[in-house]
Amino acid sequence: MASQNLSVPRAGAALALAALSTIIACRGNAPGQAQAPPPTAVQTLTLKAAPVEDASEFIATVRSLRSTTVQPDVDGIVTRILVVSGQRVNVGTPLAQINPERQEAAVSSTEANRSGLEADVQYWRLQVKRLASLLESGAVSKAEYDQAVSTLQTAESRLTALNAQVRQGRVELQFYRVTAPQAGVVGDIPVRQGDRVTTSTMLTTIDDTQALEAYVQVPLDRAPQLRTGLSLQLLDADRKVLATNPITFVSPRVDDQTQTVLAKSLLKEQPEAVRVLQFVRSRIIWRSVPGLTVPITAVIRIGGQYFCFVAEDGQGGTVARQKPIGVGEVLGNDYVVTKGLKEGERLIVSGIQKIGDGAPVKAE
Repeated sequence: MASQNLSVPRAGAALALAALSTIIACRGNAPGQAQAPPPTAVQTLTLKAAPVEDASEFIATVRSLRSTTVQPDVDGIVTRILVVSGQRVNVGTPLAQINPERQEAAVSSTEANRSGLEADVQYWRLQVKRLASLLESGAVSKAEYDQAVSTLQTAESRLTALNAQVRQGRVELQFYRVTAPQAGVVGDIPVRQGDRVTTSTMLTTIDDTQALEAYVQVPLDRAPQLRTGLSLQLLDADRKVLATNPITFVSPRVDDQTQTVLAKSLLKEQPEAVRVLQFVRSRIIWRSVPGLTVPITAVIRIGGQYFCFVAEDGQGGTVARQKPIGVGEVLGNDYVVTKGLKEGERLIVSGIQKIGDGAPVKAE
């Protein structure tokens, strides 16, 4: 009887142990239990300090070193336009013809008067020579001889004046054909054949596109840093650098209208698309200092604050850490970092839309 009573507790203990094992097993496999998410594959970039440019952007105006506004030297009717806009010309190339008929008639009239006066001069020279021989023989008086000499001198003076008038008329006749005062490219031609022009009429412009300067108006707060030799970059609409040239001139005066200082840069390196009097985006490089840059695509903006993710190693593996940062100038496709990051950190540059702070990641 005693042995039977001892077997009952042993059987109950075995059943209880089996039930406990079943409960534990069921709890371990309970549906809906949270599983750790798999790491997100991302690409990282190890931050390294590199020279970062301290620069300011301005709007520059392109001007030609040799630019001429062509105006006629005489009044008249335009009979021919001898060039077209955009044509490249050399010094002396005919540009336009103004009707010269009135001037030609004036020159012809002066030349005719000169021919008659030349005959008078020749006549009085012969007379003076004849009277001189008669004076020696006493056939004429000294007064008669002196009168002939005076008449000859008067005729010679008038002939000299007419010769000067003829030369002047012929020179002025050349002004009726307007020629290029310099080599370059012809601009717009606002006059047409048949228009009446005066000496104040603009016929066209000629610009030497091989010798260009960029004019930049720099505000006074930056003027103390302005000096010759600084690099001036010309940029396109996407801020891509088209050309880089040194500043060659800094004005000693301040523009009293704009309170800016004029800086010029001779464009020894110039893009093909730049034209005279064009406004172009430009950047003055003040200095170059070590700093960090990050791709624009690796930065997110939330409520006016900029953030990025860095990969950090821990006991449980690599996780993403969200960091607030400060950004400065945009250099190409990168932001200049002013605070929040340091050299050696691994910046996450892809997959940032799929991760959050503390999310496990796998760097590829």
